[in-house]
Amino acid sequence: MGIIIKPIVTEKQTRITEKFPNRVGFRVSPDANKLEIKAAIEALYGVTVIKVNTMNYDGKRKSRFTKSGVVNGKESAFKKAIVTLKEGDIIDFFSNI
Repeated sequence: MGIIIKPIVTEKQTRITEKFPNRVGFRVSPDANKLEIKAAIEALYGVTVIKVNTMNYDGKRKSRFTKSGVVNGKESAFKKAIVTLKEGDIIDFFSNI
């Protein structure tokens, strides 16, 4: 399993990237550390990483009402990394579209 799971492309992360063009968010493996994340981003995208901030999120409990009654469940826990790139470096996720 790789270190980088997927890039985060949400409204909130897009606002952060518009304000700070050199910051990009990724969902990463929960057991990855900052040095491994930095090396994986540099190898995958060919950019220079200055700083990595990580956040661990707990899974939330959810319930929904269905025809057969209340169904309880839980979202999975995940780890998020905000990567600060060198000034001038960018990662364009939509260049292939």
